[in-house]
Amino acid sequence: MTQGLWAHSKNSAGVRDRLCDHLEGTASKAGDFAEVFGARAVAEYFGLVHDVGKGGCAWQDGLDRAEMTGGRVVDQHGRSVDHKLAGAWLAARRANLGYFALAVLGHHGGLGDQQALKQALRRADGEARDAVQEAISRVAAQLPAILRAPTSPLPDSMVNASDPCVLELLLRLVYSTLVDADFLDTAGHFSGVVPVSPPRLSGMVEMFERHRREYLAAVEVSKVDAIRDQVYRQAVAAAAQPRGIFPFPAPTGAGKTIAAAGFAVHHAAQHGLARVIFAVPFLSITEQNAKVYRKLFGAANVLEHHSGVDLDDLAPEQRWHRLAAENWDAPVVVTTTVRLFESLFSRKPSAMRKLHRLAGAVIVLDEVQSLPDEMLLPILSALRHLSEHFGTTVLLASATQPEFFGLRVFRDLKARPVIAEPQPLYDRLRRVRFEWRCDPKPTFAEIARDVADEEQVLLIVNTTRDAAALHKAVVQARRRGGPVIHLSTRMAGAHRRDALERVCDLLAADSPVVVVSTQLVEAGVDLDFPVVYRAFAPAEALLQAAGRCNRNGRLEEGRVVVFEPADGSTKAAKMVYGAALDTTRSFFGPGRDPDRLDLLADYYSTRYAVKNIEQSSVGTRIQKHRAAFDFIKVAELFTMIEDNTVPVLVPYGNESEREDLRTRLVGPDPVEPWVYRRLQPYLAALPKRVAAKAVTAGNARVLIGDLGKPQEARLYELIHGYHVQRGIELTDIEPEECVL
Repeated sequence: MTQGLWAHSKNSAGVRDRLCDHLEGTASKAGDFAEVFGARAVAEYFGLVHDVGKGGCAWQDGLDRAEMTGGRVVDQHGRSVDHKLAGAWLAARRANLGYFALAVLGHHGGLGDQQALKQALRRADGEARDAVQEAISRVAAQLPAILRAPTSPLPDSMVNASDPCVLELLLRLVYSTLVDADFLDTAGHFSGVVPVSPPRLSGMVEMFERHRREYLAAVEVSKVDAIRDQVYRQAVAAAAQPRGIFPFPAPTGAGKTIAAAGFAVHHAAQHGLARVIFAVPFLSITEQNAKVYRKLFGAANVLEHHSGVDLDDLAPEQRWHRLAAENWDAPVVVTTTVRLFESLFSRKPSAMRKLHRLAGAVIVLDEVQSLPDEMLLPILSALRHLSEHFGTTVLLASATQPEFFGLRVFRDLKARPVIAEPQPLYDRLRRVRFEWRCDPKPTFAEIARDVADEEQVLLIVNTTRDAAALHKAVVQARRRGGPVIHLSTRMAGAHRRDALERVCDLLAADSPVVVVSTQLVEAGVDLDFPVVYRAFAPAEALLQAAGRCNRNGRLEEGRVVVFEPADGSTKAAKMVYGAALDTTRSFFGPGRDPDRLDLLADYYSTRYAVKNIEQSSVGTRIQKHRAAFDFIKVAELFTMIEDNTVPVLVPYGNESEREDLRTRLVGPDPVEPWVYRRLQPYLAALPKRVAAKAVTAGNARVLIGDLGKPQEARLYELIHGYHVQRGIELTDIEPEECVL
C-alpha cells in the first residue's frame, strides 16, 4: 500500500502535508527561481526527488511516532531516519547528474564534497539499498515523474565552459533554488500564508526619478551640484549598455550613491531585471546609504539586511523584512560585502537560500577597493561568471578604483566604464592639496603642537594604540580650545555613535573641535574638516582620508598632511597593510599625489604582483577546491575578515538595559538572537590575546566560554579600565596587539 504518504506533520488546522504535493510544490517553485539562468529543468527535478526518502516505511512510521511524542522523526531504536539518500541516488544514478546530486544530498546539512557523495552512493548501493529502493518505488507509484531524468538539464554554455568554476557556481545557485523552494513550501503548509511577490526594480524608474527630484530639492545647495548632475547623467547613459561589469571611478563628493542607484534602476528597466543588491564594506555606510535609498525607492521596497538590523523588533508594516531577509525577496537589498560574499561561498542552506536572487540582478559593490586581496580571485571569478552566464550586471564603485582588469581573471573581459574619462572629473573635484611630512619623521608630540591652534582638524592613525597616544598628546598641547574627541573600536558602539554625533553637531555649528581617530572614519562617515592629518598608509586609505577634507567644497582648498610618526606603531601598521605600504611609498610622495589615476593603476598592478595573488594566495587554493567541487574546503578557507578580535561588554550606555541583557546571557535559559543584537551598542573590541591577558590581570571576566580557557572565550566583560573618552585602556599591551 502506498496510500497516505506524508511529508510533514499536521498544521494548526490538523492537516498533514501530502508528500507528492510537497515534492511538486517544491519543484514548481525551484523551477521558477532557476528560469532566469536557464536551469529550470534541473531545479524542478531536484525539487521532485529531494524528499523521496520520506516515502519509505521507516520514515512514515517515524512521522507517526513524532506526532504522538512531539519529537523528531526516528526509527523504533531512536535513530534518525535518512530521507535524502533516495533522492541523491536518483539524481546521480538515474538522471546521471554526477556531482550535482550533492544538492539533494545536502539540502538540509549543507553542500559536501565528492568524497561525501561517493560514500553516500556506496551506501545506497549496499547496506541501504533495500530502504532506498522501497522509498523510490512507493513514491513512484504516486508520482512517476521522479523516474524520468530531465532532458537537457544543464545549460550548454555552462557545461561547455573551459573553467570548471562555472559549473560549481551553477550548482551553488541551483542548490539555492532547491533549499529556498523547500523552505517556502514547508512554511506554506504550516502557516497557510502564500508569499506576495514584490514589485520588480525594472518598473520603478518613474517613481525613482520623482523621489530623486524631491530629495535633491531638500538638500543644501552645493558648489559641486552641477558636477554631480553630470556624473548622474553619465551613469544613466551607461545604463543603456548591455549587461556586464561596469567600473565606476568617481572621487569622493561626486554623488556616487545616487548615481549608482540611478544606474541600477535604469539598467533594470532596459533589461527587465528584478532587483538591485547594494553591498558595502562597513555598517556605517550600509545604514547611511539605506536611509537614502528608502527615500529614493520608497521604504516599502528597501530591505536592509546586516548584523546591525534587529529583525525581531519591527513595526507590523515592516515584518515582511524578516521573511525577505531570508531569501532577499525584495526589489532593493542593502547589505554588506561580508554577508554577500560569505553567503556566496558558504555551504549551508540558511546562508545560501538567497543566492539565486543574484541572477538577473544588478549588484552594486561600493567602496570596492576594500575587498581583501587574498579573496580577490574567487570573488572576481564569481562576479565574472555571474555576468557571463547568469544575466547579472556588476557595478564596481570606488574613489580609488582597483586595477581588476589587469588581473588574469578579468584580463580578456570587456569593461564597460560608467565615466569615459575619469581623470578630468578628479581634477575638477580636487578640493585639497597634499603635504608630506615623512622625512624627517615627526613625533606625536610635534604633530600635537602643529595642530594646537587649528580651529577644526581631523587626525587619523593606523592602530588603537597610536590613537590613544596621539589623543593624549593633543589634549596636552591644545591651545585653541574646544573638545578633543577620540574614536576607535576600543570604544563601545554607542560610545562611538555618541562621539560622532557630537562631532557632527560641532562642525555644523562651526565650533572648534579636534578628532583623533583610527581608520573607522575613512569611509561612509560624512565629516567635513578644513584640515586632515593622516598617518602614512596605502594610497587608497590616503585618498579616503582626503575625502573627509573640504568635502563640500566650502573652501578654495583644504589641507591633507601625510605624516609618518617616528613613535608610531610601525610594526603593527605593516601587520595591518602588508605589502601595500611599501608599494605606496614607491609610487606616491611629494609631487606624486594619490589622486593621479595613472599612478593609482600602476600601484594596484604592482601591489597585486608583489603579493602574487594570482599564483600563491588563499584565493588560488579556494579556486582549486571550487574546481574540485569541494564545498567544505571552500567554506573553511573563504573569509572576508581575518578577525583576531573578540567582543567585550563595557560599562557604557543604558545601565539597566545592559544589565538585563547580561543577565539573559549568563542565565540558564537559551539565549535568543535578539539579545545579541541589542547587546551590540555596549560592545567594544579587543584582540584575543589582549582580552585573555585582561582576564588574567583581573581587569575582565569571561561571559561566554570556558572560564578555564580565557583565550578561547567568545564574549568578555570589562571590570576595570574604561576611559570616559578613549574607551578600553589597559597597560602592558604590545603595539602589535593593538591591530584591529
